[in-house]
Amino acid sequence: MDNSINIFGCFVSITEAYPDVSQAIKDLASEQGDLFRIYIWGNKGLCDTLKKLKHEDYGRDLKLALFQFYVNPIPIQVQSLKAIENYRKKEKSIGIPIIITEENFFSKTDKERYDFLQESILQKLDLLAEVVKKKKLDTNVSLLKSDLLKLFTSH
Repeated sequence: MDNSINIFGCFVSITEAYPDVSQAIKDLASEQGDLFRIYIWGNKGLCDTLKKLKHEDYGRDLKLALFQFYVNPIPIQVQSLKAIENYRKKEKSIGIPIIITEENFFSKTDKERYDFLQESILQKLDLLAEVVKKKKLDTNVSLLKSDLLKLFTSH
């Protein structure tokens, strides 16, 4: 599948439970990972919505903004994540981490989960706008955000 025309991509990293924890905790970690994947790649998954936007509609300098979802990351991993990664000029790409936890996602209702994901993505676009401005990229982030908001409200 050729994703080269889509400006957004999705990546999910699911932290495995420690080997010495109870089977119940391991099962919960596995269930949460499976559940989260549905919100990204399932029937109403966000990735399909995000893929409706093509990079050439927003400029030439950014070809891929990769949303990197970290499900229940361990504390040391959280500390190493930046709010937004550095722009990779060669690849014309940028990584955008979003942390998923019990508190911000799994303890919520279905609607609250989608709202959280959409709000998180839109907030990260504000950070992307700062990077674009600082690096003097030609990407029209305000148009991108506006188009994404339209897609979110139409679903």
